[in-house]
Amino acid sequence: MLQIPLWKRVVILGLCLLGILLALPNAFYTRVETHNDAVSAIETLGSTPEREADAGLWPSFLPATLVNLGLDLRGGAHLLAEVHVEDVYVDRMDTTWPDVRDALVAIRDQVGFVERLEAAAPGTLSLRIQNADAMPAALEAVRALAQPVVSLSGIGAQDLVVTGQGSTLTVELSPEEKLATDDRTVRQALEIIRRRIDEVGTREPTIQRQGEDRILIQVPGVGSAEELKGIIGTTARLTFHPVVSASATADTRTSAGQLLVQDIDEEAVWYVLESAAILSGEDLKTAQPGFDQNGQPSVTLSFNGHGAQVFGRFTSENVGALFATVLDDKVITAPQIREPITGGQAQITGNFTVESSTDLAVLLRAGALPAELTFLEERTISPGLGQDSIEAGRIAAVVGFVAVIVFMALSYGLFGIFANIALIVNLSMLLGVLSAFGATLTLPGIAGIVLTMGMAVDANVLVFERIREELKTAKGPSRAIELGYQRALSAIIDANITTFITSLILFLLGSGPVKGFAVTLMVGIVTSVFTAIWLTRLLVVIWFERRRPRTIEV
Repeated sequence: MLQIPLWKRVVILGLCLLGILLALPNAFYTRVETHNDAVSAIETLGSTPEREADAGLWPSFLPATLVNLGLDLRGGAHLLAEVHVEDVYVDRMDTTWPDVRDALVAIRDQVGFVERLEAAAPGTLSLRIQNADAMPAALEAVRALAQPVVSLSGIGAQDLVVTGQGSTLTVELSPEEKLATDDRTVRQALEIIRRRIDEVGTREPTIQRQGEDRILIQVPGVGSAEELKGIIGTTARLTFHPVVSASATADTRTSAGQLLVQDIDEEAVWYVLESAAILSGEDLKTAQPGFDQNGQPSVTLSFNGHGAQVFGRFTSENVGALFATVLDDKVITAPQIREPITGGQAQITGNFTVESSTDLAVLLRAGALPAELTFLEERTISPGLGQDSIEAGRIAAVVGFVAVIVFMALSYGLFGIFANIALIVNLSMLLGVLSAFGATLTLPGIAGIVLTMGMAVDANVLVFERIREELKTAKGPSRAIELGYQRALSAIIDANITTFITSLILFLLGSGPVKGFAVTLMVGIVTSVFTAIWLTRLLVVIWFERRRPRTIEV
């Protein structure tokens, strides 16, 4: 007999109502989006009457999650960036130089004086020792600084290759360490780009690695590619260097281990700095915009434990010296150390505006890009083009939906109407699940939804055709309906599992639009199986219990 326990009925209807409730905000997309933006602004920037009014556009007790629109539907910016991984080799050698120097100073009685030379190639460290006969001892001392490569592909290898010829000693990264460094650099750049974009509140960006040293960036809702480049294009590499001297000319000669850097505001002022930084942006704990003692905009820095210790020790030992703050190869400020700074905090001052100090704080909080980016491809998709895509997708979905509704009603009568009700609930649950997970809907995703509609009624077609067959042999309509659902179940499960596996492969191996199609198709398969097997059966059982027909027509 057709029987569904009360608890199952409650669960089925409860899940359907939950799906409809989660999908409801998408019917009021603009209003809910304005509400969400206002709530986020109130939490971060404080309350204003305008923000409170916008937050009141949607009831707080209702779900407010939306299906995010992808780049092809919303418009936005597309960038393909190449990471200059070789830049990291140069920085690595600069930070290695003090350790190499100290190791050779420890055996000065053998090697004599040590002088750093101009590198023969980028990413190498060259130096000359006074006593060429002591080269074996020098090689041994420097090779002791090498560490194992932290990489699965570099197991057993060392990170430094040290060679000597005559009185010249050369240090460079090993091939295994270069591969590991390249991978870490691109991964770090990927994460920092994501953090910078998240800081400015953009919705559902697509940030993916492509190849060995390229990153694909797609951000819906951004006005142009130039605006997106402004968010992520600044390297924001913050370092602190001792000042050797100041000069009014760019022709000032520097020695090995020194840098000639221009002042960011005064183009006629140049500083000779020690190339080895005392601290870097990696030692920052946080950065916040503020005001200095004169009421001018500034940026307040807080160092982590290691940074605070190094900063306090250096300022204690160098009272009266100049200390330069360098951002992207420009000196922001070079004040004199008047007293030890041991509190773990510092302040960057300069010709800032409130907006520029806020932007700098955002960049520093997100972290410094480990290497420079070159934008190989940039494209802006206008909101108008996105709206055209939405309209085209909407027309396709409506046409497909109406065609399926009419076909089912004409083919199966009342049972077809039950299938149509389940189809409407299925689409609502699909949007509800996508909203709950914050998924991004793309134009291929709309194609996945259209395909889901056909697959949703396909399960009902199998059931209804099976019921027709059982009516010819079964004893009564109740038994025919029960056997129809039981014997069609295996075919429904098999068909949907194979499609789900195919969608999963597309999701794992595909990228961009392919993933969007696969996500909507996978979610649609789950919701369509649920509505076809459980919801339509519940509707048929409720109808059968009320009418008790002696015969049925499918």
